[in-house]
Amino acid sequence: MTTRTLAQRIVSAPTSDGAGVRLRRSLGQHQGARLDPFLMLDEFSSDKADDYIAGFPSHPHRGFETVTYMLDGHMLHEDHMGNRGDLLPGGAQWMSAARGIIHSEMPQQESGRMRGFQLWINLPAAEKMKDAGYRDIRPEEIPEATLPGGAQVRVLAGRIETASGTLEGPVTGVTTEPVYIDVSLPAGGRFEHAVPEGHSAFVYVFEGRAAIGTDTLDTHAAGVLTEGDRVEMAAHEGPVRFLLIAGRPIREPVVQYGPFVMNTREEIEQALADYQSGRLTA
Repeated sequence: MTTRTLAQRIVSAPTSDGAGVRLRRSLGQHQGARLDPFLMLDEFSSDKADDYIAGFPSHPHRGFETVTYMLDGHMLHEDHMGNRGDLLPGGAQWMSAARGIIHSEMPQQESGRMRGFQLWINLPAAEKMKDAGYRDIRPEEIPEATLPGGAQVRVLAGRIETASGTLEGPVTGVTTEPVYIDVSLPAGGRFEHAVPEGHSAFVYVFEGRAAIGTDTLDTHAAGVLTEGDRVEMAAHEGPVRFLLIAGRPIREPVVQYGPFVMNTREEIEQALADYQSGRLTA
């Protein structure tokens, strides 16, 4: 067995998106900060309503999937297909834009804390023009467990072995075979997990500091991991909480223009033309 180590740090950078939502972007802050098949990871976290109240009004996507995971707060998803999904604390949504979707994500609160993440996962060329899809994942659908070493985990995608059996996340059947696990470690705690060899993998620390072998990763930073079939993490100096995300690389050209991610410039131009003419979701 080969334990993965830290290959690259990507410190998240403050930015804004939507109608002015303040957030931090790690993966995706520039083209060199991608990790096939992952295009972008945003963290949003604020107690100030002005930082999030404008939300993400109606906007288009084509060619990839979005995963929104909510820790605190309440947002409402609505799309052109008639889907409505309440994003509640501990819940998630998994949306496949595929050939085209127009949706909005708007805060359903005027005060209090709003905290969560949005991950963009690329789709292979063969799936970019399939029908769009959406799944609302309730908090109680995401399995939880406490592991040896003190780790508390929530599994959105992938599987993890526990003393009482295999814990499998609610999201299955995705071509990139994603792993998405929320891990909390107490001071002195450790976390070990098998990750498929050949998968791209990274961790994102959002509370405390994590130890990866002899390296450490600070709060609000992504750590791209080397090849291997195992991840070993530890809390450094105090409690830590992080996301472990992995997926099978697609190994295809990526051409992105804002909310459209395709394989060629011509396909991007077609996406723009389809959106402007109303054919994006036809």
